[in-house]
Amino acid sequence: MLKFWKKKPAEPATTEAPATDERIDRAADPAATDLGSLVAEALAETVAPEPEAPEVEPEAEDTLVAEAAHEATPAPEASAKRSWRDRLSGSGFARSLGALFVRHPKLDDDLLDELETALITADVGVEASTQLVEGLRKRMHKREFADAGAMLKVLRDELVALLKPVEKPLDVSTHSPFVILTVGINGVGKTTTIGKLARRYVDEGRGVMLAAGDTFRAAAVEQLKTWGERNKVPVVSQGQDADSASVIFDALQAARSRGTQVLIADTAGRLHTQGGLMDELGKIVRVMKKLDAAAPHEVLMVIDGTTGQNAISQLRQFRDTAGVTGLVVTKLDGTAKGGVMFALAREFSLPIRYVGLGETATDLRVFDAAAFVDGLLPANLGG
Repeated sequence: MLKFWKKKPAEPATTEAPATDERIDRAADPAATDLGSLVAEALAETVAPEPEAPEVEPEAEDTLVAEAAHEATPAPEASAKRSWRDRLSGSGFARSLGALFVRHPKLDDDLLDELETALITADVGVEASTQLVEGLRKRMHKREFADAGAMLKVLRDELVALLKPVEKPLDVSTHSPFVILTVGINGVGKTTTIGKLARRYVDEGRGVMLAAGDTFRAAAVEQLKTWGERNKVPVVSQGQDADSASVIFDALQAARSRGTQVLIADTAGRLHTQGGLMDELGKIVRVMKKLDAAAPHEVLMVIDGTTGQNAISQLRQFRDTAGVTGLVVTKLDGTAKGGVMFALAREFSLPIRYVGLGETATDLRVFDAAAFVDGLLPANLGG
């Protein structure tokens, strides 16, 4: 009797031992059955336990978060609905010139004097600003403008005329693989721009490969690999402190063997005053030419739109060292004054291939001179 009352209590059912088998065993042994266990079994059948959430390892959890963030990125169509005016209306250039014509709707020399100051302050440059304003002043004195609104229209046309010669989209179909070497100083958004370029070319149906040539900055290689995973494109790398020219040479070999259409090579950010690092760019170009005499087919310099007039000295040095053939101007949607675009166009006449108007992958736009000026200036005094 004592053994009957001290029997081991029934263990709860688990996924490894089905409840049906346990009930069959107890039915075969009446001595192993009591009222309490029967009630517990009935309740267990009525309310099924909630399945536990599967454990996720830290690496897998990070991947899931990254994928969720990528899926939450607006589709290209949704992002493209935002016009250039929406993106550029907050820039220093747009605010200063828009306010100027609101404050001075009357056509006179005071308006022109303030216009010249606004242009210089917006980094258009002293020479370009003076030339623009003096041309408007002569036409005003000849009574060619009926009012300030007519002057505004002519100003818009003059600014578009300044930028139109550098409105030259990049054609990556002329070579295969088409090699883009990206250069620029630290912090301009070079690696991010590469990721956005990769997204653009992938969306166009092109095969893309990335070369992690920025082996100097900590985490730069991992950052580029993240962009590669996001865009589903291969990344050739050798880790931090590897020889940058060697990495890009290997990437060019791989791109040629795989039939890749576009190879985008990252390089370490460097100041234009750092002679040793600048010489490294020359080495990278020489090494690539051992495989392809025409490579790189585009040396794309990324310039921060908030840099101002210092961008001119930067570009001058990079052009002489690496042979810059095109520009990407980033961060124009924030605190950038925007006038540096006109200064660069007037000083160098280098093609402006793309501009960065936002944070998402689809906010890297092909440069459009008329759309850019339209985003900076009101269409009329009422706008």
